[in-house]
Amino acid sequence: MNDINAANATKADETHQSGAHSGTPADGRNLRAPDVWPSLQAHDAPALIDFLVSTVGFLRTAVHEDGGRVAHAQLDWPEGGGIMLGDHDPASSAYCLDPGTFGAYVVTDRVDDLYRRVTAAGAKVLRPLADQPYGSREFTIADPEGNKWSFGTYRGEPRPDQG
Repeated sequence: MNDINAANATKADETHQSGAHSGTPADGRNLRAPDVWPSLQAHDAPALIDFLVSTVGFLRTAVHEDGGRVAHAQLDWPEGGGIMLGDHDPASSAYCLDPGTFGAYVVTDRVDDLYRRVTAAGAKVLRPLADQPYGSREFTIADPEGNKWSFGTYRGEPRPDQG
């Protein structure tokens, strides 16, 4: 671990131990609230990143390359959360999914606009936009790698502790 990473890890650990989870510790860094971040691998990570950014609307937040391959990329969803991805590494098959085997449900308040956007761009629609009996409006597409992406308005049910 280099000095910068070690310092960041120490600061993050201090922030965690202090209970300061406001998102902005005393040193001014903007830490994210805990979230679930799905991860996937791709045969052609740059092409998948381009599709997810230009066609779907993810934000390209970070792309780190190592030896001509994408080692790590972070794409944020404008309405919250995001994903992490990189080029496929067969050595990681014990703990990573193979390319094209990923699936996700992404919440959006603009499902109709997004559906028009992805269909106009020629995305492969697996399930057309439709109202669901549980109150959601949603659709599903496949990305160029074969991963399945559902987009809809369903935000889940309240947790029991949220009464």
